[in-house]
Amino acid sequence: MSCNEQITVTSPLLPPLEEFIPYLQDIWSRKWITNNGYYHQALEKALCEYLGVEYISVFTNGTLPLITALQALRITGEVITTPYSFVATTHSLWWNGIKPVFVDVDPSTGNLDPNKIEAAITPKTTAIMPVHVYGNPCDTEAIQAIADKYGLRVIYDAAHAFGVRVNGESVLKAGDISTLSFHATKTYNTIEGGALVCHDAKTKQRIDYLKNFGFAGETEVVAPGINSKMDEVRAAYGLLNLRHVDSAIEARRKVDTMYREGLADVEGISMFEHRPDVTYNYSYFPIFIDAEKYGMTRDELYFKMREHDVLGRRYFYPLISEFSTYRGLPSAGKNNLPVATSMAAEVICLPMHHDLSDKDIQCVIKIIKK
Repeated sequence: MSCNEQITVTSPLLPPLEEFIPYLQDIWSRKWITNNGYYHQALEKALCEYLGVEYISVFTNGTLPLITALQALRITGEVITTPYSFVATTHSLWWNGIKPVFVDVDPSTGNLDPNKIEAAITPKTTAIMPVHVYGNPCDTEAIQAIADKYGLRVIYDAAHAFGVRVNGESVLKAGDISTLSFHATKTYNTIEGGALVCHDAKTKQRIDYLKNFGFAGETEVVAPGINSKMDEVRAAYGLLNLRHVDSAIEARRKVDTMYREGLADVEGISMFEHRPDVTYNYSYFPIFIDAEKYGMTRDELYFKMREHDVLGRRYFYPLISEFSTYRGLPSAGKNNLPVATSMAAEVICLPMHHDLSDKDIQCVIKIIKK
């Protein structure tokens, strides 16, 4: 069987065009299209309110906040991080001349395993950079306890964690800084974009200097900054999308529920369990294939799905530690990362977005069952 139409792994949350046009007309009338304009400021304020955080700085994409966070906290030497993420996580370290030290992940979440962190700390370690993988919150208390014990900073790559809360509290409040991605593939998007969340006005000011060439005034440059400001068009788009993101998350929740119910009895297919204390954003729906029990390897199922016009994604595969830039690092060996290696070999992220119909979801489930 094939699905009637191709089912994509994701689909962007696009606000109604007729609602966006008045914003564009206003931008045109203001003739201020970048450099901390009206909509840039309005979006930062609205995001603080929506996300339940005090300070946020918006960026032109999701990678530059990572790079800037490391600059803002003056991180050097070595940083402990995960191999099970998108490459931007580790690239941000490399661009800052920092040595990544990979630590294995927790099989129940895909997140950095706090029990493995201390063994990787050296006199050169200055920070920990965990990732809330697929929007699953990290064990922030355990990570913070280790950071406090050794005097380390904590920067969370929260690219997947927009709106995620633990016991009603934003996960973005953990650590020293959290970074967000507003890429088109994310639950909430500004086409391309991102943000950096911090906890005090002084850090926010330094971040804002760094993202605007280091300018502190017309003739004063206080830091070797870069240009990573968000323009007015995307800021307005993001402001409008905040009106629609809750309904999109609710649609994703229903997809999540249908997958869980439809695949619950398939031998050899496993998935992460939801925690009752977490408010999720349903960014992704990863399943893991036990080839011996399922009767087919992950790659065999992946390509079989594609034959039936269902576009899953092997996300995250390969591990960051297996790419040529990083595979020579002492911490990159598979023996050091058995759980991450296994997860990367078994994972498929199923189509997950607000535009999926019940028929689409049932088609995906039938192909996997068959």
